[in-house]
Amino acid sequence: MKPKTLVTRWLPADVLARLKTVSDVTMWPEADQPATRDFLYREIAQVDAVLSMLTDQMDETLMSHGDHLRIIANMAVGYDNIDLQAAKQRAIHVTTTPDVLNETTADLTFALLLAVARKIPESSEFLRSGQWQSWSPFLLAGQDVYGATLGLIGMGRIGEGVARRARGFGMKLIYHNRQRKTETEVDLGVSYETLDGVLQLSDYVVVLTPLTQETHHLIGERELQLMKKTAILINVSRGPVVDEVALYRALHQGQLYGAGLDVFEQEPIALSHPLLTLPNVVALPHIGSASIATRRKMAQLAADNIYEVLIGNSPLTPIV
Repeated sequence: MKPKTLVTRWLPADVLARLKTVSDVTMWPEADQPATRDFLYREIAQVDAVLSMLTDQMDETLMSHGDHLRIIANMAVGYDNIDLQAAKQRAIHVTTTPDVLNETTADLTFALLLAVARKIPESSEFLRSGQWQSWSPFLLAGQDVYGATLGLIGMGRIGEGVARRARGFGMKLIYHNRQRKTETEVDLGVSYETLDGVLQLSDYVVVLTPLTQETHHLIGERELQLMKKTAILINVSRGPVVDEVALYRALHQGQLYGAGLDVFEQEPIALSHPLLTLPNVVALPHIGSASIATRRKMAQLAADNIYEVLIGNSPLTPIV
């Protein structure tokens, strides 16, 4: 009898074709809505593998129902939705989809930076709503990007991609990372700074660090007060890395020029959230890696990780 795999969101048939040669696949039929908790509890008891999304909380309670579970393949570069300790205790492989999304996410990061700096969404709405009556010297005037200082908090592959794009804009590049990367400094022309130094010196601060206990609310009231009043904060990492209450206060009170956010503490963000009332915030629905080609590559890598484990091999991109 074939092993069984649970896929927690609808994926294209061709992405799963190879996996289906070695496994019976059950798939949540919705593309835009996450699998219910009841569905996960019911199905995980019967499967050897789960292809999960970042919206699925793969916690100890859920894993305790998976007596046959051998691998959780997360279709994301992060894994803060998975209890790694519980997986280790049960000898369950955990994999992610690194590298395939680096350039796409770097594209989105720089697009978000430009959108906030030059008030692009606000300007488009200004035109569409019929407010554009004449040219004016300072109408919707924003901030320059060329020649400005870009500070990166987190210098992984995505950070390196953002740095390469920034070089084309003649930006001065500084970064802070848990570990200093001297080779990267030479290759990309970036300079290492303390976290406070990055915040104080940068015209644009891009948050790219993973979410851990240490990085939860890494950017809070104290850190935001260190930034220039003309600075812009971009967060494309995980929502809880930034204290949203403190960010709203800083933006509302003019302590910060603007923010571009692709991630939030609670997702989807409530339409009543105070941040969405601010004209100097560009908010996106967590689309950092959302190109068709990249999302297909992520899904394929997750499926391939499961395939390898089910045929007795080691996973391709393991975390646990």
